[in-house]
Amino acid sequence: MAWFSGGPSNEALVENLAHNGLINSDRVKNAMLAVDRAHYSPYHPYADSPQSIGHSATISAPHMHASASETLLPFLKPSSSTRVLDIGSGSGYLTAVLAHIIDPATATQQQQDPTSPTGGAGTVIGIDHIQELVDLARTNMAKSEDGRGMLESGRVRFVKGDGRKGWREGAPYDAIHVGAAAAKHHEELVDQLKAPGRLFVPVEENYQQHIYVIDKHEDGSVTRDKVMAVRYVPLTDPPAEEE
Repeated sequence: MAWFSGGPSNEALVENLAHNGLINSDRVKNAMLAVDRAHYSPYHPYADSPQSIGHSATISAPHMHASASETLLPFLKPSSSTRVLDIGSGSGYLTAVLAHIIDPATATQQQQDPTSPTGGAGTVIGIDHIQELVDLARTNMAKSEDGRGMLESGRVRFVKGDGRKGWREGAPYDAIHVGAAAAKHHEELVDQLKAPGRLFVPVEENYQQHIYVIDKHEDGSVTRDKVMAVRYVPLTDPPAEEE
């Protein structure tokens, strides 16, 4: 049903995702309604399919963003102590959705000053290895008033770096999302999880990609669950610069 969830507007897209059972939580639904996908995907923003954003990168299909959000939801508390890392943040869309999920104002659909650093919301860091995409994500998020407020308050940050190594400056994280397929399990990412914490990551094995949901438990033990086959762009070095 995923490919039949598109619609003529952001609201229609989100409603179709919910109708098809791809969104099950009001918190995820409210967050996706609050972030207009047209600010992040210029061509066919409300189609339920991946779209190119340049630099050999894509914005994933909305059903994958819904799946990631639902999977990470138990660790996305609307609290000032919540910290989230979005690796391969690309257009910035899912970074913005995750920021709204942990924002008490979105969770309760109440109005709140988005520029206030003491409003009870946590922090989301988006990391990408291409500076142009880091800049694009900031530009995209600044298209909305609440997005500008989150950037100005520091609730959302976009940084340049090798996401395969995570971002230790902001660790530990309650939840980590990886938006590109890793060539192996990167233990640095598990190390940067809180206990408890959860990692959502596509991993390529034997020429096939699968989503792994990796949980670090309170006692520090780790479990890995392979949940579904997918197709993502690879999590690699940045493209070579043209001379």
